[in-house]
Amino acid sequence: MIRARLFAVVSAAAWTALTPLAVAQIPAAEVSTPADTYQELFHQVQTRRLFPDGKTFVDATPKRDPAAILKAYRAHARFTDAELKRFVRANFVVPEAGATPAPSAERTTLKAHVAALWPHLTREPVKPVAGGSALAMAEPFVVPGGRFREIYYWDSYFTMLGLKLDGRSDLVESMIDDFGGLIDAYGHIPNGARTYYLSRSQPPFFYAMVGLSEATDPAVVKARVDLMRREHAFWMDGEKTVAPGKAYRRVVALPGGAVLNRYYDDRVTPRDESYREDLETAREASLATGRPPGDVFRDLRAGAESGWDFSSRWMADGEHLKTIRTTAIVPVDLNSLMYGLETAISAGCARIADAPCVAEFDGRAKARKAAMDAVLWDAARGVYLDWLWTGGERIDALSAATLYPLFVGAASSDQAKAVAAATRAQLLASGGLRTTTRRTGQQWDTPNGWAPLQWVAVAGLRRYGEAALASDISDRWLATVEREYRASGKMLEKYDVEEAKAGGGGEYPLQDGFGWTNGVTRALQEGAGN
Repeated sequence: MIRARLFAVVSAAAWTALTPLAVAQIPAAEVSTPADTYQELFHQVQTRRLFPDGKTFVDATPKRDPAAILKAYRAHARFTDAELKRFVRANFVVPEAGATPAPSAERTTLKAHVAALWPHLTREPVKPVAGGSALAMAEPFVVPGGRFREIYYWDSYFTMLGLKLDGRSDLVESMIDDFGGLIDAYGHIPNGARTYYLSRSQPPFFYAMVGLSEATDPAVVKARVDLMRREHAFWMDGEKTVAPGKAYRRVVALPGGAVLNRYYDDRVTPRDESYREDLETAREASLATGRPPGDVFRDLRAGAESGWDFSSRWMADGEHLKTIRTTAIVPVDLNSLMYGLETAISAGCARIADAPCVAEFDGRAKARKAAMDAVLWDAARGVYLDWLWTGGERIDALSAATLYPLFVGAASSDQAKAVAAATRAQLLASGGLRTTTRRTGQQWDTPNGWAPLQWVAVAGLRRYGEAALASDISDRWLATVEREYRASGKMLEKYDVEEAKAGGGGEYPLQDGFGWTNGVTRALQEGAGN
């Protein structure tokens, strides 16, 4: 019965509702996802849940021509689940989750354990296989770990913090070059290095990665400035034509004409890697409100682009995923990072003596800060809040995103003081920084804390002289990581900061490895971010 309901949510043509060619003008052959390539075979594998993790099949590599596999599937009248699983294993190399090695029984120091993990998380260049989902990667790179077998965009900045401190600047440079290659190939950095991630990006931290580079060659500096400008153009596509009070792709024009950004996705289909789950969410939304499935799918995808997949931040009722409305929101963190990108481009253009560029991006940054102060800053509460552009109001829900303007230098000293006070009063837990103040069961809500948010908070607070609070957050987080490491020998993707233990919630089991936790832990240990 559940399966029948899942099938009913989407028409037979749903997976081709948006053709590959329409996604960011990328050549169709390069953007075809497993759903596009394997069509009803894909649909059957994912809705029957042949593999517990929906990411398993979409990461599989075909053993022969994809068209021949699909033809063979269609020639078979009907498969039982067991027969279908045998067919998949006969025709695809199905990945297994990579386990990270456990430390010795005596437990080395946390610093030594992280250093030992880097080689296990490092991958060699990738040459794509026709019909597979992996994107080409020209240089070695570091993956988060577990089910996350490929490089991810925003994860990588936080991973790089640790790599640099552990003497692996070579990997920092190669990963920057890999991301530059993705911008060259597709006009933006996708969520991760898979075809099914190409229709969206992630929080734009590329400029911050470049800031970690030790490269001084003028040609390299210029090339990277050009890449940052291309990424900026991707996020700002449509800014010159979008009407006040309207949105287009990732830009939102405020009633006064100022333009800010939102998270988005170019497809209106279920995510390949979470196909069954997205069908079910769309079914629930349809039953509750009659909302079109495509709208739900786009908001789920946009939530994934935010990196906070999922959180009460994106839900209309602050609790249930079926009310997700990501594209209706102008987020604090995204616009802070866009401000950081604009100031970085201006600084980069100054290095290469491009005065018109300096003037343009100085002006852009100032305009963005003014718009952020107008709609995202809540003077009464002394915090930055997300803006519901479809309703013309701030969303009264505090989250760790309020610290992003401090991280990028967009806050005034008075604003920073107020944010610090609110952080200590409402977001500081015994084990580190809370993600939000709401408990929903979603992984980007209380009681979970995440390494990237600890870093953004600590670095942002230190930038404004709030050293005591920054050190308090850092010490509490490091104690949580150390405690779990001593108990399990693992570095985890997320932690419960209320009880200083492993985190929970989300669409998949807790992962270990873990790239950004390793990187932030090392950076905090060394007192970086001062």
